[in-house]
Amino acid sequence: MTTTYRIAELDAHWRAANYLAVGQIYLLDNPLLAEPLRPEHIKPRLLGHWGTAPGLNLVHTHLNRVIKERSLEALCVWGPGHGGAAVLANSWLEGTYTETYPDIGRDADGMRRLFRQFSFPGGVPSHVAPETPGSVHEGGELGYSLAHAYGAAFDHPGLLVACVIGDGEAETGPLAASWHSNKFLDPVHDGAVLPILHLNGYKIANPTVLSRIPEQELDALLRGYGHEPLYVSGSDPALVHPAMAGAMDRALDRIHAIQREARGAGTDPGAERARWPMIVLRTPKGWTGPATVDGQPVEGTWRAHQVPLAEVRENPDHLRQLETWMRSYRPEELFDAEGRPVSSALTCVPEGERRLGASPYANGGRLLRSLPLPGLDAWAVTVEKPGSTLHEPTRVLGRYLAQVMRDTAGRRDFRVVGPDETASNHLDDLYDVTGKAWQGSTEPTDQNLSRDGRVMEILSEHVCQGWLEGYLLTGRHGLFSTYEAFAHIVDSMVGQHIKWLKNACTLSWRAPVASLNYLLTSHVWRQDSNGFSHQDPGFVDHVLNKSPDVVRVYLPPDANTLLAVADHALRSRDRVNVIVAGKQPCFDWLPIGEARAHVARGAGVWDWAGTDHGSREPDVVLACAGDVPTMEVLAASALLREHLPSLAVRVVNVVDIARLMPHEEHPHGMTDTEYNALFTIDKPVVFAYHGYPWLIHRLAYRRTGHAQLHVRGYKESGTTTTPFDMVVRNDLDRYRLVMDVIDRVPGLAGRAAALRQSMCDQRIRHHDWIRAHGTDLPEVADWSWPY
Repeated sequence: MTTTYRIAELDAHWRAANYLAVGQIYLLDNPLLAEPLRPEHIKPRLLGHWGTAPGLNLVHTHLNRVIKERSLEALCVWGPGHGGAAVLANSWLEGTYTETYPDIGRDADGMRRLFRQFSFPGGVPSHVAPETPGSVHEGGELGYSLAHAYGAAFDHPGLLVACVIGDGEAETGPLAASWHSNKFLDPVHDGAVLPILHLNGYKIANPTVLSRIPEQELDALLRGYGHEPLYVSGSDPALVHPAMAGAMDRALDRIHAIQREARGAGTDPGAERARWPMIVLRTPKGWTGPATVDGQPVEGTWRAHQVPLAEVRENPDHLRQLETWMRSYRPEELFDAEGRPVSSALTCVPEGERRLGASPYANGGRLLRSLPLPGLDAWAVTVEKPGSTLHEPTRVLGRYLAQVMRDTAGRRDFRVVGPDETASNHLDDLYDVTGKAWQGSTEPTDQNLSRDGRVMEILSEHVCQGWLEGYLLTGRHGLFSTYEAFAHIVDSMVGQHIKWLKNACTLSWRAPVASLNYLLTSHVWRQDSNGFSHQDPGFVDHVLNKSPDVVRVYLPPDANTLLAVADHALRSRDRVNVIVAGKQPCFDWLPIGEARAHVARGAGVWDWAGTDHGSREPDVVLACAGDVPTMEVLAASALLREHLPSLAVRVVNVVDIARLMPHEEHPHGMTDTEYNALFTIDKPVVFAYHGYPWLIHRLAYRRTGHAQLHVRGYKESGTTTTPFDMVVRNDLDRYRLVMDVIDRVPGLAGRAAALRQSMCDQRIRHHDWIRAHGTDLPEVADWSWPY
């Protein structure tokens, strides 16, 4: 039972955290208020978010108590990450901040430094960031906290993940979908998530939806999501503390009961899905801050969101009000004369790695083990002659991933996520090893559902990515498989993860984590069945705008190069790897040994495909990136070899698209010497690219021969049609490529006029044929590499 004495200790910790949060927003100096505040003690620019801070401090204080009393392994995801001052305050109080940053001592000078650095040039951000001990979630772009929390809990059976959800964030689409994550949480093999919905009533300038609906409606909503809500509300700390302590105890008792029952019974396919507890915390926004400022109400209103007192340096009344506010926490009771927290304010704080700021789960690279990846030779396809066989690249990859899943069955640290597309993307060999995670009811017609499955499917790309990010950041491995066009749904989300990794890589105390690996398939050139809405290769453009230290993009041309790329990606750390590959039958071009070497190079000449044979300067370079563009380039090369045998054609395949960039701009970029050796300085280059052609121009615009570079790619001409018509509609077909060569090689147009005309005729014939027969021309549909 939480006694009155214990409540006083909890209140002391909470007041200390509130005091430190306010100090970070406002003060440059005089951290202990040893003298009356003067304007020069105040920061010239006041930045930060006060409104959510007292609620976050309350949650942190009460989590401390239960972690200490119950010896829990715990992690907290702070959805309102804009309340970074609160999380930093608690980290400093518990000592983890000083352990991480020894120059910020746990004394008066350290407190002054803590205050000064907050939202200050050369200091730390206003949000919970990679620089914040104990953090795995920034909370700048709202919507992802609950998905991150569940991702952290999967396959960590001893972990409690508390997740504070702001009522503003609760209005976002990703968060709304994330409530369904409890239908995928296995109480036997996974940890527990405790959602704490913080209803402080307001966003930046508006009331929040969930704070204004009737309590009965809110309760029905949360129960409908599958939770058992516990309610804590009030503005009197003397009443809120015992209520919060009681709710925490009831929630954890229920969690332990669910796990105890499930783990005692084992995995029972017929077991009823657990109804997990959650807490609804209703306290005023800006609680304990100024009630009014300049005659306007502040505490408990939207005006408390950021900086309640905005003119402290200039306005003596604001300065006096700030001092009154800070002294209301009675800092003389909380810190000794040297600025050290007194023992009564630290009674609830756990020790060692039990402290939230020291949790190893928040520095997942410390827990990470390398995957036991199988050798590629056993899973590669046999290629005796380029283009003599066909395989579905993702089917081949699926068999390899199934072995990875098999080899990690005991350690459970590898998962594959996707929005209901694993089988569609031909990765269903995974189901020979594991099922799809599912805690809901089942029907006799269902397939591959499993209480403890490690393939995860929910029709929300946001939730898939959130799960995987949480899983990776807490020390595990995974792959996100999705249709290429719909990867755009997580455009901004991956941008946030890239920012996280970029900053984390600069921190010596953060250990590297496994990379976020995308498999983009069902791609633009083979979405002829679904049509225009499913045809968009632009995710690659988006990620290549981001940090070159983090982003990698691969376009393997066949099954074996896909295997080699996947093996590399699964071994990598602190990267976002985007792999674009087809699922339809594709020619096999390279044996596995050559595929490995080609992937390691990132780009190279395919001597067997051209006629320059490396011993002479080519007349033209045919370059390609992507599986369908590679086939069209090779078909064009074969036509040129047949009809213009004296023309020296060099074929260059690019699998790592960043190789086109200058070495100074991307670590994988080629030097000018390397680039010129492949593409020449002054010969025409006809480049068939998987995506939007302008990307290639952007990546290569500084190159000496850029004026000779002509790129074909997708140019938003799509529909439901035949596979070959897709490339014809976008001028990426073999006939157009031959015409491009004729048009661009000096002196060739005159002597190859007849060939050019025949290529035009073939395009016309194609147009008429598909409309008459509904299928591609026989010479296209039945084509294979003839040499």
